[in-house]
Amino acid sequence: MPAPAARTISRPSRPTLTKKIRELGSPPAALPSREDILAFIAREREAMSRAGHAGKIGKREIARAFGVKGADRIGLKRILAELEAEGAVERRGKRLAKPGALPAVVLADIIGRDHDGELIAAPAEWDSDELGAPPRIRISAPRRPRPGEPLPGVGDRALVRAEPDHDAGPNDPPYAGRVVKLLSKARARVIGVLRVAANGVAHIEPVEKKQAGRELTIAAEDRGEAKDGDLVSVDLIGKTRLGAPRARVRETLGSLATEKAISMIALRVHGVPDEFRAEAAAEAAAALPARLESHREDWRELPLVTIDPPDAKDHDDAVFAEPDMAADNPGGHIVTVAIADVAYYVRPHSALDKDALERGNSVYFPDRVVPMLPERISNDLCSLKPNEDRPALAVRMRISDKGHKIGHTFHRVMMRSKAKLNYAQAQEALDGRPDEICAPLMSGVLEPLFRAYKSADQARELRAPLELELPERKILLKADGTVDRIVVPPRLSTHRLIEEFMILANVAAAEVLEENRQQLIYRAHDEPSREKVAALSEFLATIGVKLAKGQVLRPSHFNVILARVRGKEHENIVNEIILRTQAQAEYTHENYGHFGLNLRRYAHFTSPIRRYADLVVHRALIRALNFGPGAMPDVSAGELAEVAARISGAERRAMAAERETIDRLIAAHLAEQIGARFPARISGVTRAGLFVRLLDTGADGFIPAATLGREFFRYDEAGHALTSGSGESFRLGDIIEARLVEATPIAGALRFEVAGGSRRAAPMKSGRLSGRGRVERAKQKRRK
Repeated sequence: MPAPAARTISRPSRPTLTKKIRELGSPPAALPSREDILAFIAREREAMSRAGHAGKIGKREIARAFGVKGADRIGLKRILAELEAEGAVERRGKRLAKPGALPAVVLADIIGRDHDGELIAAPAEWDSDELGAPPRIRISAPRRPRPGEPLPGVGDRALVRAEPDHDAGPNDPPYAGRVVKLLSKARARVIGVLRVAANGVAHIEPVEKKQAGRELTIAAEDRGEAKDGDLVSVDLIGKTRLGAPRARVRETLGSLATEKAISMIALRVHGVPDEFRAEAAAEAAAALPARLESHREDWRELPLVTIDPPDAKDHDDAVFAEPDMAADNPGGHIVTVAIADVAYYVRPHSALDKDALERGNSVYFPDRVVPMLPERISNDLCSLKPNEDRPALAVRMRISDKGHKIGHTFHRVMMRSKAKLNYAQAQEALDGRPDEICAPLMSGVLEPLFRAYKSADQARELRAPLELELPERKILLKADGTVDRIVVPPRLSTHRLIEEFMILANVAAAEVLEENRQQLIYRAHDEPSREKVAALSEFLATIGVKLAKGQVLRPSHFNVILARVRGKEHENIVNEIILRTQAQAEYTHENYGHFGLNLRRYAHFTSPIRRYADLVVHRALIRALNFGPGAMPDVSAGELAEVAARISGAERRAMAAERETIDRLIAAHLAEQIGARFPARISGVTRAGLFVRLLDTGADGFIPAATLGREFFRYDEAGHALTSGSGESFRLGDIIEARLVEATPIAGALRFEVAGGSRRAAPMKSGRLSGRGRVERAKQKRRK
């Protein structure tokens, strides 16, 4: 099929400023002083915060503001490096800010009130070990609350626009802010399982670890319609004569006898929406299949195929590759990635859009999926089913014989997938064992795809992204919803093929939007902080490995270390600590690059069925390239910053819900094996004890320090170890034999002890699998 006509997109230049930094007077004869630079950064940050503008302040902006040119830029770079080394400023990609400074829009929890009764908030995501205590924000009440709009209260989570409060006293919150969007009301109740004894006495078994072991009594008249084994939410209403808290059932959430009970707990605890509003459901039901209209190209003869996990229900990406016959690209390839056109069905400010933004992303549990969009959209109209017409946004990328992308064009098309393949099936075909579906696709589809991937993989090797060895376990369930077995799926070339083509498409999307000066949401990953790198360097020195200092840190520096310890006794611990050294990826309106992938610009474009960020990028492309209906409306940088903060918070929520569900499933699976011994790896070391991960199932549990033996164990923070006076040591990454002492499936809690020797088993209290208080009491006893 001849290549469709397209709008040619040249390679992007450096990002241009959306707003010129104002000059501060005539260019000085000398470099600006350190005080001038710090004042400029603070002043510009405050101005951007008040204007709701999420701009960037880096070396380039400072040089322009002070008229620093030519060779003088070297001196400016030296001053900035000194300020950063002293902790006067911190670097985030190419941005500079005061250490611990809050962004213009922050996801915050309302934690209390001050003496005047005003609400006080603190950032929900904050690294206290690195940055100290989180800054407080005084929340101003709205002057004219809209009718019916819920007002924020203590315990709520909200998006807050914050700016430094220069009138604040030494003991006052350093920031003032206002609530932009209330995300969730505080749960002034406890969620747990109703347990009714034979004598009729009932109590609540809380489902959260921090509340486990808390005795809540329920009188018969306060149970409502709830029955033994039901998941309920309760209000605290007082105390019994013996002092135990008393509660009343407020709502019955479902029975734990159902197959999906475990994931239901996570949904309720984290407030993950799992039912669409009537308006959104109606919009989905009324949606009609897209037609081939003037704004679409007809690509239905192009043999695109989908390659996904075998249990995938929605298919939002399809791929195709062919040789590039152009004379300027000998041995090169044209790789096409087509993505479901969700923006055609989900228009801005519609009911579907509001529900999708509230969810942020789909949530995946072993027993169910909570989709971002109704199944009519996600599993039907937008799913790239074989031999059915589907609308898509597509990118055609020219890559050289060495795998470098040398150009790309975007298109809005009507496509028709030629086949639905899974990773193992496609791998078998590439290994010379095609089945009846793959055999007709070998020469025209699969072999060209693999040749293009081999070229792209060369460029990936040169790019040197971070190469951590992190095996991913998958839980397989029985028909009754209990754990059957836990497997580690093999890592196949077909997995890497799809991943690499998706990365190339995501980069192309970010580049074309920057080229067209269109606002977007980036997927950004900051470089590790100086404090974390220093801690890593200190640890590596204890095992004779040196981390180079005094240079720009890149993923390749970590890869060299990982390669050096591969196959050796320290391999696991080094992988674990390098992982913990990394920052957390996030969605942001500001571009500071993706450190882990070693990319200067990166946006999520390839999964709009399950990620709201990708839908935003699709709308931005439709607007930038005049692709017809469904384009992004006029939106300010501040509004996009709010969306980015919301979906980043939703992503954290989904990760916590998924992780806790797995913990509960495995705890239930092991509950009948109390006393059994398991090989385990120490995955964390604290003063209170050891976190361990079982090698066969990946289950996480805790060994209290008080049960390690009769000796006092000293916590070695740099060495990530607990060491006794006699030299016995438990270190991060060590393999030990752990004996299961206690399992609490509802809370997903497992407590172990090191098998063999003298042990003192301590019961779980207040949901903690360890007790720092027990450690302290043991210390006091030894002192006496």
